[in-house]
Amino acid sequence: MPEKKQSSLMLALLPIIILYAVTIILYALTREDLAGTASYWEYFVPVVAFISIITAWANAYARGDSRLLYLIRQIIIWGAFLWMLLTLQAAGVEAALGSEKTTITLILMLAMVAMLVGLYLDAKMFFYSLFLGLCGYLLADPANVAVLGKIGETLKIEDAANKPMMMIMLLAIGTFLISIFLLLSTRGSVAARRSR
Repeated sequence: MPEKKQSSLMLALLPIIILYAVTIILYALTREDLAGTASYWEYFVPVVAFISIITAWANAYARGDSRLLYLIRQIIIWGAFLWMLLTLQAAGVEAALGSEKTTITLILMLAMVAMLVGLYLDAKMFFYSLFLGLCGYLLADPANVAVLGKIGETLKIEDAANKPMMMIMLLAIGTFLISIFLLLSTRGSVAARRSR
């Protein structure tokens, strides 16, 4: 039986690059118009779900888990989240909360679901959820940028609280690098498993 080859590293990284790049763009747009970007985040939820499913596919194989069971778990988690969003939308939650609070709530709920997936199925999503949660926290109240000052002190960056976009990009790069490390370790596990 011929040995199966893994996809190229760049192809494997592409979904994660898209995930972080779109999140940064949405964060920048939301900073400018908090009320008007809720629909963009709503369209982004299925994208995150799809990326979550495809980027962790190799994890199931590397751990020796059933890929079918993995797929069922992912579909249940993301399907339940999408169903809940549709139900809340049909119930008129946006009208009740207002567009700004709806946007923040959506971002934070997406971060929580990504964290759940990260804890149980794919560690890369856990680190993404931390990044997304920070984005939501910073968008919730302009006074929250003070936390960037503390992060900046740790990273030796002066006046970090007044450079939120730069800090978000640096933190995205940091969590992206962790994702690359996790992806490489998974690929190594897959290669070792296939060589047995």
